[in-house]
Amino acid sequence: MPSSRRPSVGYHILALVTIAVWGTTFVSTKVLLTNGLTPPEIMFYRFIIAYALTWIFARKVWADTWVDELLLAVAGFTGGTLYFLAENTAIDYSITSNVALVVCVTPVLTALLTSLCYNERITGRLVLGSVVALLGVGFVVLNGTVLQIHPLGDALALVAALAWAVYSVVIRRFDRRYTTWFVTRKVFFYGIVTMIPFIASGMGGGLHPDKLAIPVVAGNVLFLSVVASMLCFYSWNLVLEKIGTIRASNYMYTQPLVSLACSVAVLGEPITYIALLGTVFILVGVYIAGRR
Repeated sequence: MPSSRRPSVGYHILALVTIAVWGTTFVSTKVLLTNGLTPPEIMFYRFIIAYALTWIFARKVWADTWVDELLLAVAGFTGGTLYFLAENTAIDYSITSNVALVVCVTPVLTALLTSLCYNERITGRLVLGSVVALLGVGFVVLNGTVLQIHPLGDALALVAALAWAVYSVVIRRFDRRYTTWFVTRKVFFYGIVTMIPFIASGMGGGLHPDKLAIPVVAGNVLFLSVVASMLCFYSWNLVLEKIGTIRASNYMYTQPLVSLACSVAVLGEPITYIALLGTVFILVGVYIAGRR
């Protein structure tokens, strides 16, 4: 019995590692923004490099049916273009803490959509764990400050959360019918395709390829492309397949913990008792929701 459980434990650890890496990407993104790159441009570089590299692992060109190909396009748009544009634009119209808090409702939306699309029952344990974890997220993100409502920015953050929930639900359809590398590569491809109209229209200031010659810019673009995009999208799609959409999505509650740790280590920000209390709530909530 113990040996049969080890693979599952390994995928849970992989989910945590993936979320941890995504939690640190704000540092690299901040560096690129301060060097003059735009949010759409950063996403475009991330996906185009990751897409090129994934050809090494998956040579299949098209899905087996046009319906699957269409759904892969939906996944690329929602998990790529829509998610990144909505989240980055939300920060312009709201405050970072609001955006971080609203985006953390993603696991709840994912559970509701999964239940609706795949007729899965939402258990009381899942509801309790989600409530406890979301309460902890509120403690960590707000950190004792008063919540301020910014309608447009907060609505865009909710769109980002819904976009990622749709992505997670759509990806589940391809379980064991295609390789994870193939699905990941197609997501990057359609993310690029659906981003091109926004870049061509000059949204966000267009492209600045000359800045890629700056070492610090090149290094951070490579990190976001190879590690945070190619490897992490692959690992996340694998986790969705192995442990289930709902259970995997609950690990997204831990992302504010990584951001908190980076703020303390990199920016020297103090850690408060409220943030520590929130950390405990998040860990307990994820444990409750993730147990069978």
